[in-house]
Amino acid sequence: MTPSSVRSSHLSALPTLVGASPVVAELRREVEAASRSRAKVLIVGETGVGKEVVARLIHAHSDLSLQSFVAVNCSGIPETLLASELFGHVRGSFTGAYRDKIGLVRQADRGTLFLDELGEMSLSMQAALLRFTETGEIQPVGADSPAGRTEVRLITATNRNLQEQIEAGAFREDLYYRLNVIQIRVPPLRDRGDDIVLLFRHYIQEASAAHTMPVPELTPSALDVLRAYAWPGNVRELKNVTERLVLRDLGRRLEPDDLPSEVRGQTAVPTAVPGGAHPDVPPVVHGDVHASAAAQGLWDRLMAGEDFWTVVQQPFRARQLTRADLAALIDRGLQHTRGSYRALVRLFNLPPEDYKRFHAFLYQQNCNLPVAPYRNSTAKSRSGSSPTSPSAC
Repeated sequence: MTPSSVRSSHLSALPTLVGASPVVAELRREVEAASRSRAKVLIVGETGVGKEVVARLIHAHSDLSLQSFVAVNCSGIPETLLASELFGHVRGSFTGAYRDKIGLVRQADRGTLFLDELGEMSLSMQAALLRFTETGEIQPVGADSPAGRTEVRLITATNRNLQEQIEAGAFREDLYYRLNVIQIRVPPLRDRGDDIVLLFRHYIQEASAAHTMPVPELTPSALDVLRAYAWPGNVRELKNVTERLVLRDLGRRLEPDDLPSEVRGQTAVPTAVPGGAHPDVPPVVHGDVHASAAAQGLWDRLMAGEDFWTVVQQPFRARQLTRADLAALIDRGLQHTRGSYRALVRLFNLPPEDYKRFHAFLYQQNCNLPVAPYRNSTAKSRSGSSPTSPSAC
């Protein structure tokens, strides 16, 4: 077993659940409730959200905190070795078995066993795990009979939808119900609001201390780009980005262009080109509201009172809308407001405090169209409404 696959818990190395958002406050309450019992816990959530952090916190705040915490990544161990690693083996049971081995389950006796990536476990291993959860008996590989019982608090985690795997025949339904006594869902980073900035500052300080380098400061516009990014790799990705920025050691405040290209949406600072369009964005003819059929539908929903984040951003992140659709919608909105982005925020049913986030999102997608063409007093709006008075952007 590799050291990275199994780790012991110490209170001095206890991870921190950083954040002040409502979803994190609820997560803390769920961790506290789970810590009051020894019931089995199933932790679900996307890759990189911090499922092991939650498992360690449950253990640390429980009455088992002074006992062992053993973590196993089920996808990091070859299928042929997983049974041996979990339940042990007897000498001579297979090639290379030169001595008896007690296995990780017995190492976790009277403590907590954390099985990560549960959804990657084969059906045969699921059957062995089910038997253990029902009886507590351990039968090492190659043994003729069980070698005794052990008592552990079992916490499992997965980034897969186990209900779908059950329907597909890839996961045992009886094991699912055995393990799913308490379920805790860890929210993705994109749903945590300003926790993104709190986590960024936390990890950039950690990285700076680890590499004995100065802590970089970010400009407000750079922080806005961080907030607007979807963070598909969640907290793990954010932590890696902070380390990359620390190691660059630029010796000045970091601007949006200093952030990794993926965070900036694979684009550099957009520059205006003839016609008011941007590089990599199909041209939108100013005043042509029929440039995108999808944009027309989005416009109708926004004018009916729905907000931009729900109607536009979420489908865009899910790749249901193209960048051309987004550009066409912004084009029409800026016609309506004669180039005022602040008025556009109101038009799209967002509170004024969302202005920076809105602008950062458009910047990331290279759709923050230049305002000069729209501020021409002769610009026409084909929405049938009188344009609002222009204001500062």
